[in-house]
Amino acid sequence: MRFLVVGAGSWGTAFTRVLLDRGHEVVLACHTAEQAEAIARNGWNPRYLQNVDLRRAHAVPLEEAPADVEVVVVAVPSRAFARVTEALPGDAPVLSLTKGLDPETGERLSTRVRGRPVAVLSGPNMAEEIGQGLPTAAVIASEDGFLAGQLQHALNSTVFRAYVNPDVTGVELCAAAKNVIALAAGAVDGLGLGDNAKAALIARGLAEMSRLGEAAGARPETFAGLAGMGDLVVTCWSRHGRNRHAGELIAQGLAPEQAVAEIGQTVEGLTTAPVLRDLSHRLGVELPITEGVCAVLSGQSLTDLVSRLMGREPTEE
Repeated sequence: MRFLVVGAGSWGTAFTRVLLDRGHEVVLACHTAEQAEAIARNGWNPRYLQNVDLRRAHAVPLEEAPADVEVVVVAVPSRAFARVTEALPGDAPVLSLTKGLDPETGERLSTRVRGRPVAVLSGPNMAEEIGQGLPTAAVIASEDGFLAGQLQHALNSTVFRAYVNPDVTGVELCAAAKNVIALAAGAVDGLGLGDNAKAALIARGLAEMSRLGEAAGARPETFAGLAGMGDLVVTCWSRHGRNRHAGELIAQGLAPEQAVAEIGQTVEGLTTAPVLRDLSHRLGVELPITEGVCAVLSGQSLTDLVSRLMGREPTEE
């Protein structure tokens, strides 16, 4: 198949490897002409995952993205997703790799795709490991069963196992919420509160995500699967996790913008946290960890937050 991958960050670069290893033709659309020229010249991405061989990909600036492709893979930050998808040429289906919510409307990102079929991919998919060819699994969600099956067949391999799931709502909410929980998990690391505290936070974070999904009409089993528990665990524990790292740096005294500057890449949880909180208010769902993350990002002391969360009235699990 002929794919267009929009976004040459770490995830777009790693996913290009997945496609190339499966024998597909890939056009990699870059944010700038300079990046496209550098990839075309060197055969690798000079900024992200330099170990990924991109010599078989055709790198172009975004404005030169071709229309004659069979699938458009979108791997851009959530704040740019709607703008980028609106400007896509042609009418090929979209496969979204972006994990977040639309910061302007609060909508799930797939709902911002107009006039073409859409699927979303999620799971425990650290780009650094995928770029090295290490094994993982992912779930593809779409209301179009044929599209989901087609993508599953196109992607599935001995190192990238693909499952399908019709629960687009659940998969997207998992992908957004896990980044916010990972910020809190990173704060546990930064404060040196230990593995027990971190495991407890992850478990309660999963419960929080599940409550939100249930209120939004998602399937409960989605939150126990790859997009839910799988992605949450790796995002909260992996040394590669940008959201976890950002939370750790903030707990150590950096301002959020300083943490982002040190990491040098998008930290989706910082954008998603207030959007997710507002969504929970509209749905009437209590998300204490998400509320706490938003409070810290607004200047509340982390120590005070820990005391407040631990001092909540005990309830049934």
